[in-house]
Amino acid sequence: MADRLRLGVNIDHVATLRNARGGALPDPVRAAVMAEQAGADGITAHLREDRRHIRDADIGAIMAAIGIPLNFEMAATAEMQTIALAHRPHAACIVPERREERTTEGGLEVAARADWMAEYIAPLRDAGCRVSLFIAADPDQISAAARIGAPVIELHTGAYCDFHAEGDFAARDAELARLIDGAKQAADLGLEVHMGHGLSYDTVAPIAALPEVRELNIGHFLIGEAVFVGLPQAIATMRAAMEAARG
Repeated sequence: MADRLRLGVNIDHVATLRNARGGALPDPVRAAVMAEQAGADGITAHLREDRRHIRDADIGAIMAAIGIPLNFEMAATAEMQTIALAHRPHAACIVPERREERTTEGGLEVAARADWMAEYIAPLRDAGCRVSLFIAADPDQISAAARIGAPVIELHTGAYCDFHAEGDFAARDAELARLIDGAKQAADLGLEVHMGHGLSYDTVAPIAALPEVRELNIGHFLIGEAVFVGLPQAIATMRAAMEAARG
């Protein structure tokens, strides 16, 4: 049985709101501190290549302000590797990234370029970063992640959440089954299993109930809910839902 399920809070969209006006507010660093005070186990921040939300200066400022781990989401590029090695965050989660997408639309391709990916993550691992690969619940991708020595995978829950929102419950349940099978496969291969993307109060319970899952990373929903109830309450409600599902 896994230990207590961890909650990572993604504060990207506080920065999105800040950048809409071009000023300094709302401050994502303040959001990170507030999330820590509300019980988050980690902070996630994605420094995209186009800097659409988190900016370079935010990374160091967040790390200096919090006492919990930073999960640095990053594309597999030389620029992002250099930034990660300069800051040495607790975790580096490699995600696919396309300039035209509004949010991360799928999982990372690992199997087709396993040798290259192994070389890419090696310096991050050597620097002490917990490397995670953000992938679909696909057996080939999971096997490749284990083969190249990635200690952690984060399975993409976006399709599961989208099908739920669309009311296509047959497709939702089929996707959930794939996530369940993927989590079991990964755990059997010795990988630490995380999940995230699109999770809400309505969709988190079946994911949180999976004993193989050690961490959930949730952002957009929590920041949106915080507009109405405040970030501490949004996090507390999510935590309660996770713990109830975990039993």
